[in-house]
Amino acid sequence: MSGTNADVKILPVRPGAGLAVVCAVAGILTLVTARECHHNLEFNHMQAPFAPSLLYGCVTWVWWVVFTVVLWTIAERWPAVLRPSTRSIVAHLFSSCAVSVAHVFLLQRTLWFASAFWPTWGRLYGSLDVISLERLGIDVVIYGFLWGVCAYLRSRMQTQQALIQKLEVERQLTQAQLKALQMQMEPHFLFNTLNALASLVALGRNREASRTLEHLDTILRTTLRRRAPEKVPFAEELHVIESYLAIQQVRFAHRLQVKIDATPEALEGLVPCFLLQPIVENAIQHGIAPMETGGLIETHVKRVGDMLWMQVRDNGGGPGSSLTKGHGIGMQNTRERLAYFYPDAHEFRAIAPLSGGYEVTIQIPYERRMA
Repeated sequence: MSGTNADVKILPVRPGAGLAVVCAVAGILTLVTARECHHNLEFNHMQAPFAPSLLYGCVTWVWWVVFTVVLWTIAERWPAVLRPSTRSIVAHLFSSCAVSVAHVFLLQRTLWFASAFWPTWGRLYGSLDVISLERLGIDVVIYGFLWGVCAYLRSRMQTQQALIQKLEVERQLTQAQLKALQMQMEPHFLFNTLNALASLVALGRNREASRTLEHLDTILRTTLRRRAPEKVPFAEELHVIESYLAIQQVRFAHRLQVKIDATPEALEGLVPCFLLQPIVENAIQHGIAPMETGGLIETHVKRVGDMLWMQVRDNGGGPGSSLTKGHGIGMQNTRERLAYFYPDAHEFRAIAPLSGGYEVTIQIPYERRMA
């Protein structure tokens, strides 16, 4: 299991941003065209207001803004409009001719209107004929360019949406797998605890059984309050571990000693819920249970720089113990949950020192719960 997909950064493609660019370019070209028309008047020593030149510039370029909006709107309903295919290309060839002819006729009408309304301006431009093959060709090229831009943006958006959907599905699958792992671990722990209770009752140790039930109640209540997967302060995790070890100390009596050392700063650090409990459980089951006396479990937790360092060690059978042959459900559970929460940012080391026992060390990034 891996959480690397959570780090993928997607640069969004926003249609609104594309339209804003088209409008900005059209606005600049409108002013350039209007300025050129007005400059020709000044060059010919004619005095006329700037308004007719600006009107002609607007009709020349705002037309294409409207065309872009209409094309994008149509593509929202019929995406095939922006998909390159033989049928689509043929259809757009006819469409580009129709749009270009309409635009050229509108430009010609604008010249006639401006000439009638501003006679001085009309003396220079009134006889101008914009209906030509050259002008139609320019419009067809502009049509093709805008269609290509829209098709590119549409393709990027569809690719982006597909990637987002894929990441969401993978996230949901990962969450489901993590929940399944935690559900797998909790019945495993409960089964072992109930076995311990059954042993106490069978031996007539009712007081110890009652205390064990109280600790089990603490653990189960904590479990029910949690939503998997989540991170909790280590102080809360430690409370569960202490309750679990208290249950086991009742079971093993003098055969088990417990040593827990956690710094105040470490208690505030966040850890995935039930991170150390399965490791402690394995130490009990594979390290302490086979021993007749002198069992010891040590847990040390501290902050080291930007990392939270945790270690669980027992003095069980060492290299020849059953734990070295297979880590079981709990250990595999811990490995996979660390890979989910801290991909490429954690360390998990399990060794059997020659001096005896078994030692598990975990390092994860140090985090604190936001206030």
